[in-house]
Amino acid sequence: MLLGCALLAGGPADAAQHDAQAPINLEAASTDFDYRNNTLLFRRVKISQGTLQVEAQEASATGLEFENSQWSFKGQVRITVPDGKLASDLATVAFRDNEIARAVVQGGPATFEQRLEDGRLAKGRAKSIEYDVRAGTARLVGDAWLSDSRNEISGNTLVYDIARQRVAANPDETDPGGVRITINPQEKKPATPAPTPKEQAP
Repeated sequence: MLLGCALLAGGPADAAQHDAQAPINLEAASTDFDYRNNTLLFRRVKISQGTLQVEAQEASATGLEFENSQWSFKGQVRITVPDGKLASDLATVAFRDNEIARAVVQGGPATFEQRLEDGRLAKGRAKSIEYDVRAGTARLVGDAWLSDSRNEISGNTLVYDIARQRVAANPDETDPGGVRITINPQEKKPATPAPTPKEQAP
């Protein structure tokens, strides 16, 4: 089953754009450099580039460079992306050409949230969430679930377009379980009684 729907909003959002040319900044409480194995270990680390930010209790990498490398994070991982946030126990972040290109978060479960234009909070969770910086998408895989605080959609694979606030469920039509959608009716406001006409004086 293929489903592409504007479940979470009625139109494109005025999403913030990531500045891939911004410098990469790294802050940490401490670091250990293993010269023999050429590995770096950071504790209570924060890496940021423009509107992107990655925080964790611990991070490891093979060398302090961002040209073409992969970093591993664990412990209270928090990733801030344009107009959204991801959280998990574990994450891997790929750097390409001195910019954050891709992040994969895993947890029990990994979570995602975004504030929608109308003020509602969209939330999602899955065993794994892959955030593609250039595409601006979050791919939720494994018991995936998304909600806009009113309606819900679930399946094995959900692909959420952050800028357009749209979700495609089971996009490759390969998940045997298909998708499930729960649409909760909006609460109707009580009707205001019509005013009683005043009697005209004789």
